[in-house]
Amino acid sequence: MALVTCKGASSSSFTHQPKKFDVFLSFKGEDTRLGFVGHLYNALCQRGINTFIDNNLQRGEEISVGLLKVIESSRISIIVFSKNYASSKWCLDKLAKIVECKKKDQLVLSIFYNIDPSEVRYQKGKIGEALSKHEEKLKDYKVQSWREALFEAANIYGWHYQRRYVFNDNYNTFYEFHWFVIVGF
Repeated sequence: MALVTCKGASSSSFTHQPKKFDVFLSFKGEDTRLGFVGHLYNALCQRGINTFIDNNLQRGEEISVGLLKVIESSRISIIVFSKNYASSKWCLDKLAKIVECKKKDQLVLSIFYNIDPSEVRYQKGKIGEALSKHEEKLKDYKVQSWREALFEAANIYGWHYQRRYVFNDNYNTFYEFHWFVIVGF
């Protein structure tokens, strides 16, 4: 497991030297790591913002106490919701911790990456399907706490990012169109 910040700290430095982070990024790696989150992480680092991102986490591992401490020691958490976010128990565990830290005055922002905020809020579509699968396998209180965390986080001020393809009649081609909509509830 490699835990990385802009300054290149390794996982061992978190257990021995607690540090404050400006930003903790929570996201589903396969959906956004190599694109949107990668660009966001680089932009934050280039501006000198001490940003934590978890890289190369091993599947099946339990979320570590060290990672939970990193969330606690961050000033801001940014949650990047995507269609497969809820398929990851890790993402949901991190989300529950972030929502807990929000109650202790941590600033939390949400980005809805090609997913409607209402899908997260009301656990519809792929989010709802993933939670149903977790319920079948786990049959414990955890899924209910994840549902509550998703609902609460979806009601946090944030941005709705959408990528669409638009047809240009003049050139008989498609082009990508990106936009952000600020969402506040």
